[in-house]
Amino acid sequence: MKFPIDLSGYTPLKLDLSQTALTAEQRATLVENIRIVRDSLVFFTALANVKGLGGHTGGAYDIVPELLIVDGFMKGSNTVHPVYFDEAGHRVAIQYMMAVLNGHRDEESLLHYREFGKGYYGHPEREDKDGVFFSSGRLGHMWSYVNGVAEADREKIVVMFGSDGSQMEGDDAEAARYAVMRNLKVKLMLDDNDVTIAGHPTQYMPGYDLVKTLEGHGLSVNAGNGEDLDALFTRIQQAMVADGPVALVNRRKMAVGVPGIEGLPKGHDVIPVNLAVDYLKARNYSAAVEILETFKVEKTKTTYLGSTPESGKCRDDFGKIVCEILDGIDEPAKKVLVVDSDLEGSCGLHHIRKNHPEVYVTAGIMERNNYSVAAGFGSEPGRLGIFGTFAAFQEMVISEITMARLNKANVIAHFSHSGVDDMADNTCHFGINNFFADNALAENDDTRLYFPADTLQMKSMLKAIFNDSGLRFVYSTRSATPWILDTAGKKMYDEGYTFVPGKDEVVREGSAGYIVSYGEMLYRCLDVVEQLKAEGIDVGLINKPTLNVIDEDMLAKVGKAPFVLVVETQNQKTGLGSRFGTWLLERALTPKFGTMGTCKLGQGGLTEQIPYQGMGSEDIKAKIRALIG
Repeated sequence: MKFPIDLSGYTPLKLDLSQTALTAEQRATLVENIRIVRDSLVFFTALANVKGLGGHTGGAYDIVPELLIVDGFMKGSNTVHPVYFDEAGHRVAIQYMMAVLNGHRDEESLLHYREFGKGYYGHPEREDKDGVFFSSGRLGHMWSYVNGVAEADREKIVVMFGSDGSQMEGDDAEAARYAVMRNLKVKLMLDDNDVTIAGHPTQYMPGYDLVKTLEGHGLSVNAGNGEDLDALFTRIQQAMVADGPVALVNRRKMAVGVPGIEGLPKGHDVIPVNLAVDYLKARNYSAAVEILETFKVEKTKTTYLGSTPESGKCRDDFGKIVCEILDGIDEPAKKVLVVDSDLEGSCGLHHIRKNHPEVYVTAGIMERNNYSVAAGFGSEPGRLGIFGTFAAFQEMVISEITMARLNKANVIAHFSHSGVDDMADNTCHFGINNFFADNALAENDDTRLYFPADTLQMKSMLKAIFNDSGLRFVYSTRSATPWILDTAGKKMYDEGYTFVPGKDEVVREGSAGYIVSYGEMLYRCLDVVEQLKAEGIDVGLINKPTLNVIDEDMLAKVGKAPFVLVVETQNQKTGLGSRFGTWLLERALTPKFGTMGTCKLGQGGLTEQIPYQGMGSEDIKAKIRALIG
């Protein structure tokens, strides 16, 4: 398939740092280049949406004018470090676009944005030969890194792109002070579009002002219209030649000029296909429109033995279940505080905002603060703080977790997007180090890590642990999971089931050995168990929904079996498997033992991630056969 937008009209600019204005010819070239790049971004991000791969359009679309001007200065001068550092990883589409325009990859490769194995991941991952020269995707982490790049070559100008949303992170305050203290030649291009995932910062975060914030750290700040090309050029040129760090705040609506997403939070996400078609039709891109309208996606639904064909999302049901619990609490605002970190829809917290706004705070992209706020609210008996974000970002709040524990706080933290399943956002968003939260001293430790197998177990689990004391961590996956069936073909965690914290559960008995699993790998392992039983290999399956508590009875049971295999999508170095063998040996239990977990960098895509990690059905069966011998 040929890339349907003609890129031959793109002409790289070479700009001199001494010029204070664009020539008429340069301006015309810039306008044409912006058109080509923005229209291409709309097309290939929409194509990913056709394929069900998600993606992000608006942020990349926004920063095209300033990035192309900066690119011109990079090409026209050897004093500008030639990397478009960007702390907002979801703008990665512009990185891939520039990799093509700079000759690192062919234009047809853009047709595979976010596909498995194509190198076009949901966030930048450094691969110099492919024209991606940095990794980012966890907000607040880039500026300090860029400061280090500037320290390494103090004569070079280093540019970083950011936004009003990414600048909410506390790390950026530290980076700002450092850049000023060291008078680094770091130039920030900040897209101030008043949009984050959860809404408009001007509405939910009164008092937050990007200009005043940065000026307060000592930076020179210049704000202006990001779509006024002549003024934008002059402002960028002045920033580039100025001594020390400078921040340009470029104000515009999100996805300006794209009907249906302009100025809206949904512009952050991938553009709906119908809106992309309308946009491209209005610009006479008939070939691009035809691809979007006629592209055939092969839909293959895999069914798994031992579970239902239907599935539900634990991450979404978390909020629904909390609402049910809050419905039964008198004056819940005095007893519960829910603090969102701009990912409410991903964690199910939006249900709480809609149904119980009295307990809800839209708190922006400030995970460390927000977890500690939840902990402070829950610092006395009878009060509970609830916090939610992606499991990958749990790594950002480990110190806050420790201090919350020392303050005897009561917190339920929901970390969605655990593991690797359906994670086109790729490696930096893998939630694979959940066990980092289990870092308390053993004495009086009431920290608990929970990972339900399906939405029914999530419901029973939350109702059982809601009023417990201490730190509770509830994990879920981005992907939906089917409902686990018992040997009679009934939903195992439906009516009649009661979740008991700390207790492991027999899903299937077995005489040949046991798989121990949890979460989104349980139904996959159950499928393997049923297949092997049909082949005459009587393998059993244990669900361990409380991850960090030893169930002595169950450990003794499986420890006497011929083998034990722990299967999970957590990091093989830090997950359940890394400790389960120790537990067995400490009790003089010596079955043959194996672990399977995440051990490779991601490759994009969705359902391909788990098999790529070596945990497809055939891989698990092969591991079991090797253990049996």
